Amino acid sequence: MFERPEVFHTIAPTAFDVVEKHRSAWQKFADNGAARKFVLLAALGIVWEGYGRWLGDPLLFPTLSATVAAMFSSIASGELPQAAWSTIVLLLKGYVVGLLLAGLLTALASATRVGADLLETLTSMFNPLPSIALLPLGMLWFGLGDVSMIFVLIHAVLWAVALNTFAGFRAVSPTLRMVGQNYGLSKLGYITRILIPGAFPSILTGLKVGWAFAWRTLIAAELVFSVSSGSGGLGWYINQYKNQLLIPNVFAGLLTVILFGLFVENVIFKSIESRTVRRWGMQA
Repeated sequence: MFERPEVFHTIAPTAFDVVEKHRSAWQKFADNGAARKFVLLAALGIVWEGYGRWLGDPLLFPTLSATVAAMFSSIASGELPQAAWSTIVLLLKGYVVGLLLAGLLTALASATRVGADLLETLTSMFNPLPSIALLPLGMLWFGLGDVSMIFVLIHAVLWAVALNTFAGFRAVSPTLRMVGQNYGLSKLGYITRILIPGAFPSILTGLKVGWAFAWRTLIAAELVFSVSSGSGGLGWYINQYKNQLLIPNVFAGLLTVILFGLFVENVIFKSIESRTVRRWGMQA
């Protein structure tokens, strides 16, 4: 009995084989979004510093170094953290109430045709109306205090969140809806496992837009309103130092507004997106 010798063939790699390539430092940098944004911010900071030094007028446009020095001085004194905390607490109150009302309005619109017509009508009426335009009415109806500010913030948040959420629910794939029905899910399970994940990209967009509207509305309202009411938010901080012609402190307040906006967008909302939309495979 003869044994057949084993023959081994080496298969050459084809064009379809995945070959891991060594990435250069530049390619790694190009794929790192945080690094790219950091370099862009550093470049903007250099431009700011250079333009301020070239202009040479701190009352018109202070340098970045003078602004940072004024910011650290205000942080050390506790004035800037107190102003920022006052603004953030007020923002959260209005934002949360606006989200709750948007949820109720969206639920009504999803349940009945009358609710959908009501949402579309109210949105077309009030969404184009600038929130800051309601400030005089808020002062007239609720007096000088946080309630007036919360009223304005609710208007800034409500329509963007409700409209995007409702649009997201309507855009859920019929295939996903049939899957939920075939699995025999309860109403609550159908909403939490099918509708909300399917609509969450639109819901997250509404949360971002509502946050941006509320943040800039609050700062603008504080510039006009907080000086009269006596509450010390970031808008009040900016306006106070503008009246004293301490422009580096004014820019320190504006820089605080910018930094907080960057933090919310690139840390909080990015974390929510990575834990929901990307994890569920709803976005590439």
